[in-house]
Amino acid sequence: MQFRTPIPILESIFPIDYNSKIMSVGSCFAVNMAEKWDNFKFQNSCNPFGIIFNPVSIEKLVERIVNKRMFTESDIFFHNDLWHCFEIHSELSNPDKEAFLHSLNQLIHSTNQQITEATHFLFTYGTAWVYRNIESKQIVANCHKVPQKQFTKELVSIERIQTAIQNTIRLIQSINPAAKFIFTVSPVRHIKDGFVENTLSKSHLISAIHSTHPDSYRDSQLITYNYFPSYEIMMDELRDYRFYAEDMLHPSQVAIDYIWQRFKETSISKTAFAIMDEVEGIQKGLSHRPFNQQSESHQKFIAKLQIRITKLHSEYPFMKF
Repeated sequence: MQFRTPIPILESIFPIDYNSKIMSVGSCFAVNMAEKWDNFKFQNSCNPFGIIFNPVSIEKLVERIVNKRMFTESDIFFHNDLWHCFEIHSELSNPDKEAFLHSLNQLIHSTNQQITEATHFLFTYGTAWVYRNIESKQIVANCHKVPQKQFTKELVSIERIQTAIQNTIRLIQSINPAAKFIFTVSPVRHIKDGFVENTLSKSHLISAIHSTHPDSYRDSQLITYNYFPSYEIMMDELRDYRFYAEDMLHPSQVAIDYIWQRFKETSISKTAFAIMDEVEGIQKGLSHRPFNQQSESHQKFIAKLQIRITKLHSEYPFMKF
């Protein structure tokens, strides 16, 4: 008997391997995926400017990075003892204005370089609901706990999201023509917007991505992006609250592991599987905690583990354990 409905997922025509360089951008689920990349020692960078949920803010930030448009004093503001920027996450906020601007502009340079070198970009969109600053009339990536009366809330249209996606692709390809893209919608439910409103938001994201993605031309060598159904896997394959974390909104670790497994099966080259298994074995060995660290058996175990690490590092110098 079949107790679930597995979603058929076409294998990627540009699979990821250990020669790939991945940049993960978007919601907190992008971080979940990046943690997997890091655990298996792929070459990965994630959200250099922090978590960003909506595609319009991601488009704006990519434009700034690609064109090396530096942050200035007009782009930042002081609130609750910290300097903030509406375009980035509050984890980067700083009490020192000069240090804040310097760090942001250093990130522009380093991220621009990462964009030129990356082979694959994984964009995880979280919501189509955005907040617009009344004074500047600009959509913000983060409100930084500024009073809500200073913003209006709106649902971005499918057409505007589609434009944001197309512009994001175009901007990146302007400095990295060979770049490949994977788009997905975060399985995290934004219930604070409302149950119906969350469904509407996700539907706008999904409709915009599929309006951009030319499935009918899949066999064409011109295809540089595809869609991975993270949200659909959560909703249809894992449709049970036991697959949610305690808040009943975020996927549990079991769900994240399952979605990652589906991603691995369809988006990672099978030639990388043996290396992934070896990396995982080393990671388990490194996390082992013996009763007696000074015992002869443990010292032999550590020596054998180091030989495996050295061998892997000789083949893939970027791997650090």
